[in-house]
Formats: sequence, C-alpha cells, structure tokens
Amino acid sequence: MVNTMANVNYFDHENKPQYQRSFSEEFKKSKIRELERNITSVSDISRTYSVSRSSVYKWIYKYSAMAKKQVKQVVEAKSDTQKIKALEERIKELERIVGQKQLLLEFKDKMIEIAEATYNVDIKKKVGSKLSSGITSTGKSTGKS
Repeated sequence: MVNTMANVNYFDHENKPQYQRSFSEEFKKSKIRELERNITSVSDISRTYSVSRSSVYKWIYKYSAMAKKQVKQVVEAKSDTQKIKALEERIKELERIVGQKQLLLEFKDKMIEIAEATYNVDIKKKVGSKLSSGITSTGKSTGKS
C-alpha cells in the first residue's frame, strides 16, 4: 500500500529553526512613527524584519500616538516603498519598449541600406545634401538647345 498523504516537510521550503528575538522599544517606536507618516506599511515591516503582522499591530496598539488618542488610522495605506516598486516596474517596462523601438529602427535602417545597395538608389538622404525638387531628368535630349 502506497502512502498518498503529503509530507508536511516537503512543502516547508524554509526549514529554519525558530528562535526568540526581541526588538528594542526605540526600534518599535521608530517603525510605528514610519507607519504613522505612511513611509512604510505593516506588510513591509513584517517582510523586512521577519516579524509577524500581529506583532506589528501589537506595537501599533502599544506605541502609536494615534492609538493613545483613540484616533483611527489607515495602517495599510500605499507606502513609499510600494510606490517606488511600482515606478521601478514602470521604468523597466518603458526601457523594454524603448529597446524594441531601437531594434525596429535599426532593422529599418538596415533594410534601407540593403535596398540602396541592391537598386543603386539613394533612398535615405544624407545630412547636408540638397533636397530633390521632385522633378527628375531622364537624361534624354529634347533636341532643343
């Protein structure tokens, strides 16, 4: 008989031993001040310092000036770090688009170059060359001089 039950350790990607950590009161207060000024978010603090979200909310209850005044505060407002991440994503997307456009321009330039060489025609005007008037002579003589 084959055991079809999944092994819990199989799904545990981080088998790190748990240990008790403590943060200084000053550290907690500084993080709560950042939250109050919307510099960071609960999720950012939780992720950055590997502390549970519930612990961060306990810090808010204990150290927040807003909580002591019985003022409600939106804690999960969009933080600066989230804005920066969104802007960095936008920059990457725009750089990708610029790169694609540059490749397209280079491709078209190469096509023009090949066409000029193949047909002995000056398709792309060189800098400083005269503009054509649109009337070309065929080189035939009309007999009138």
